[in-house]
Amino acid sequence: ELELIETLAKRLNTQMLHFVPRDNIVQHAELRRMTVIEYAPDSQQAEEYRTLAGKIIDNKNLTIPTPITMDELEELLVEFGILGGEQEYEKAIKEGIKAPASVV
Repeated sequence: ELELIETLAKRLNTQMLHFVPRDNIVQHAELRRMTVIEYAPDSQQAEEYRTLAGKIIDNKNLTIPTPITMDELEELLVEFGILGGEQEYEKAIKEGIKAPASVV
């Protein structure tokens, strides 16, 4: 995940300021309609958000990101194994066409 983000940032001519790891405490806070800072202010996840906020405020390396095409983004996702290649995409389309419509 971190390597993908760093690679994407380079291709966009920007930077990643801080990586915020995943934590289930986010879902716990969301279920209570609270932010992590409100729900668990002393948690490691809350500290990650504080660190990110500080890095955003202190950031002096301001750039305008260079857009990439959807094809370039898809190539990157295939490269990192997040999306299948063209064959998998075509298979999914064919299977989707053959699948019966569901009635709700």
